[in-house]
Amino acid sequence: MTDFVHFERDHGVVTLTLNRPRERNALSTQSQWDELVSYCERVRDDESVKVVILTGAGTAFSAGGNVKDMRDKRGIAAGNPYRIAQGYQSGIQRIPLALHQLEVPTIAAINGPAIGAGCDLACMCDIRIASEHAQFAESFVKLGIVPGDGGAWLLQRAVGYQRAAELSFTGDLIDAPTALAIGLVTRVVPHDLLMPTARELAVRIAANPAPALRMAKRLLRQAQTARLDESLQLSAALQALAHHTPEHDQAVAAFFEQRKPHPA
Repeated sequence: MTDFVHFERDHGVVTLTLNRPRERNALSTQSQWDELVSYCERVRDDESVKVVILTGAGTAFSAGGNVKDMRDKRGIAAGNPYRIAQGYQSGIQRIPLALHQLEVPTIAAINGPAIGAGCDLACMCDIRIASEHAQFAESFVKLGIVPGDGGAWLLQRAVGYQRAAELSFTGDLIDAPTALAIGLVTRVVPHDLLMPTARELAVRIAANPAPALRMAKRLLRQAQTARLDESLQLSAALQALAHHTPEHDQAVAAFFEQRKPHPA
């Protein structure tokens, strides 16, 4: 581990903080990508985790890639086209796959600029909350490149094709209120309330039964690409499983007893 990611656990809520504030939490090295993926795998293998919050230390969420590496043709920009393509696949592209494979809800608490790959990283989360200091840019075109980390797939699922096209083709920087207006984030809060707001939401989510949370997320993800009949088939199968979980029985009992169910 390179200590690029700070891991914090509070009961069923895990907070992952990108911890290179002097570098504006740039996603620029193999060791950093590997570390973030490793923590995703750790969460995925721990059934007691219910929610993940992803945020950045310092003034930026993530400034994306390292432009100096692009200039000097090193790191991810080193080698011939075949080597660069392979480097993306074995490197930074593992992050969207790792986050996408998480069965638990994920919340991006965007504390500052989320630029390029940083914007895409925010879009990898299920829910996005922004500080008033947050800014966003799908800025790859400004550098004569394209989003190599899945941004073309992710951004349009967050804001729709036309908005994603405008952001991708212009590379323009937008502020937090604009991000809220186009649906890129669900809310904008004062900067000092960002983490309390994200944690409060995480706690409200984590109060629900773990199996139902995981199955609800699976249904939502499958429904993005499935036909209605396919989605109905999966929902029937998962509902049948849910009816036979002890967490369901406990929640039903609590409903009739007019009390909160015990944490699962």
